[in-house]
Amino acid sequence: MTWRGGPTGGDPHRFGTEAFYASLGRAFVAMCAVVPVLFLIEALDVGLHADLDVAAGIIPHRIQGLDGIFFSPFLHAGWNHLYSNSIPLILLGTFVLAAGTRRFLWSTVVIMLVSGLGVWFTGSPNSVVVGASGVIFGYLGILLTRGIVERSWWNFAVVLLVGLLYGWQLLGVLPTDERISWQGHLFGLLGGIVAAILFRRRRAELHQPQHMEPPLTLP
Repeated sequence: MTWRGGPTGGDPHRFGTEAFYASLGRAFVAMCAVVPVLFLIEALDVGLHADLDVAAGIIPHRIQGLDGIFFSPFLHAGWNHLYSNSIPLILLGTFVLAAGTRRFLWSTVVIMLVSGLGVWFTGSPNSVVVGASGVIFGYLGILLTRGIVERSWWNFAVVLLVGLLYGWQLLGVLPTDERISWQGHLFGLLGGIVAAILFRRRRAELHQPQHMEPPLTLP
């Protein structure tokens, strides 16, 4: 008796394969490990009265505030700010990271640059901008754009889920009088779109055949 099963490894980007679920699980664990680091940084900032927000945040239009482009995503303006960013960061970061570590890292760098520079050029010179929300909106932009350029219905489904859970936060890309950097959100989203296009999977990769499980022969 011969039995031929479905893909055992398969494409880690294709929903339903073992490789897909394994990649998603590893990405979730990795993103869950990132958040405690952010809490540790906030605890040190509060406990040592280090005032890291001002020292390493983005200060628009000021040369001394440029280093905040790379440091500000790791800083938050209090515990509530950090709590509100944690779950979206884990959720969106998991699906972006599951598509590949190298793509994730380079995409994150592009998002930080576009979001940070956008804030530095357009933000209020009397403000200090910190927080991972620009990166979060960037990940959202990646998933949405991948759904289009890579024709991935799975990415569209993730964006729809996030929209249902956090749709009200998407309004953060619009100008507001609140103490929220809508510039960081908007340019983060744009950075994600740019990253998704730059690091998209090529057509040849999208149509690579899956590795099938060899036939299992039973006596």
